[in-house]
Amino acid sequence: MILTKEDEKKFVKLGIKSALSLAIHIPSSFEDYRIDTILKVDAFQVVDVTIESIYKTPNLLKLHLYAHNFAHPIEALFFKPKPYMSQQFIQGEQYFLYGKIECKQGVCSIIFPKKITQIGLIKPIYKSALRNDTMTKLIAKYVSVENLEAEKLDKASSEAILRLHVEPDILEEEKLYLLKKCELLDYMSQLQSKRKYFTCTKAKLTLLKPFIENLPFELTIDQKNTISDIKKDFAKNVASRRIVVGDVGSGKTMVILASAFMMKKERAILMVPTTILANQIFEEAQKYLIGMNISLQITSSKKVDLSEFDFIVGTHALLYRDLPKASLVMVDEQHRFGTAQRNLLEKLVSENENRAHFLQFSATPIPRTQAMILSSHVDVSLIKQTPFVKDISSKVIHKHDFSNLLTHIESEIDANNQIAIIYPLVEQSEAFAYQSISEAQEYWFKRFSDVYVTHGKDKEKESKLLEFREKGNVLIATTVIEVGISLPRLSTIIIVGAERLGLSSLHQLRGRVSRTGLKGYCFLYTNQEKSKRLEEFCSTKSGFDIAELDLKYRKSGDLLLGREQSGVAFKYADMSSDAHIVQEVIELLKT
Repeated sequence: MILTKEDEKKFVKLGIKSALSLAIHIPSSFEDYRIDTILKVDAFQVVDVTIESIYKTPNLLKLHLYAHNFAHPIEALFFKPKPYMSQQFIQGEQYFLYGKIECKQGVCSIIFPKKITQIGLIKPIYKSALRNDTMTKLIAKYVSVENLEAEKLDKASSEAILRLHVEPDILEEEKLYLLKKCELLDYMSQLQSKRKYFTCTKAKLTLLKPFIENLPFELTIDQKNTISDIKKDFAKNVASRRIVVGDVGSGKTMVILASAFMMKKERAILMVPTTILANQIFEEAQKYLIGMNISLQITSSKKVDLSEFDFIVGTHALLYRDLPKASLVMVDEQHRFGTAQRNLLEKLVSENENRAHFLQFSATPIPRTQAMILSSHVDVSLIKQTPFVKDISSKVIHKHDFSNLLTHIESEIDANNQIAIIYPLVEQSEAFAYQSISEAQEYWFKRFSDVYVTHGKDKEKESKLLEFREKGNVLIATTVIEVGISLPRLSTIIIVGAERLGLSSLHQLRGRVSRTGLKGYCFLYTNQEKSKRLEEFCSTKSGFDIAELDLKYRKSGDLLLGREQSGVAFKYADMSSDAHIVQEVIELLKT
């Protein structure tokens, strides 16, 4: 489809780039200029009239008409008429008028009728940034079966979407299906067009068998399938881009280590968001990556020659190191880093036009349909299984449950387990109906021993979390513990003002408990008498199920240009119910 420069400006004004996106700008209504012989009250119709007399005052123009198609007298009324209105009508002349007909006490009238000349057609009315006649011409020029087929829409659907612009009586169900299909195809085509392909940095793959045999446990089927996907990526000459999405505790670390092992002497680099997480993965790597030289690079690390290492694990400190070339770059908790940071790391270790394989890991599960859509832009692997089934009881609690909560905390501490209490704010605020950390901490200090306090702005938060892990009973914190630390003895988490948090954040926090098979408890404290959203959360265990549930309460985010959480992506498509249409679109994109 080739646009003229003038039409390019019109496309920009409409915010579109394709015939598909123009096609889904369907008419908001139609004006039916066909002549009917049956008068329909309170309906818009064409009347074939002769003007019998004209009555004018400064505030009213009244035309006494005879409607030939209805064989009935009728009045045309113009309130506070403009001068041109009376000038366009002459007594005794015949006209075609279009408007809404009303009848009261035997007198029929048509208010502010429009004089028309195009009899017999159905005129589409568009609500857009362009004038209606301009929009009509643009649609006629570019929304054709040929142009839509060129953008991979099948012929039957192309013909059907054209009918939406000329036929007012198409069934709503059929109309919505076509609009969803075109919208998804246009969107996923844009995602696909943004995908770039580079030759990969040459890598000799190491057999995985020694790594698998060294593990003291069996990998889950999802872990094995994901590792198999990555192995196939590495076997190609094209630098892969894959996102691995795994639920809390699904074992993404073992996928990271398996990927690094496959690269071995060709070098892998991993960037993670926190020092604690970097240390944890470094320790796991030393345990399971036999025969590999591994380096930990955090802010406090001394700068050394990194070229002698096979696997380099670090925080954003990696961006300020002299990094050697690598065949694999990985980013864990990828949403915690900006696009620019991820791209910079990739460029630091690439050679000219050759690129390293790029793996991103996320612990925020996404709906199946979203994963299918995202696959147009990058390859996606989902890890839904966990190495063991977590036994976590979740419950919504209120003020009257507090004494029972204290009894529970005491019994868990007696069993050598730990408690985390998450507050919404560090300091007091009149805008919130809940206590802050500064208001609540004194109570917990008096009630229990070995109470630790930390939050996002605490410069010593990581050392405090490590100390709490070894010695603490109760941790008072903000959502700082949502990601990035393993607390094996943490059995209970209490989230104050739980209704303020998104379901995925609640799930991340809940995922901090029962990390080692311990019986876990999650209490959602709220001042709301009833919260259907929180009650449904309590009955849902899997992060992927929660992602589906989340769709009920908020619209899906925009996947284009990395704006994962900003705005509404679709006008017609619904990720909670349109997986079958997405699958159709995937098949079309393959053609």
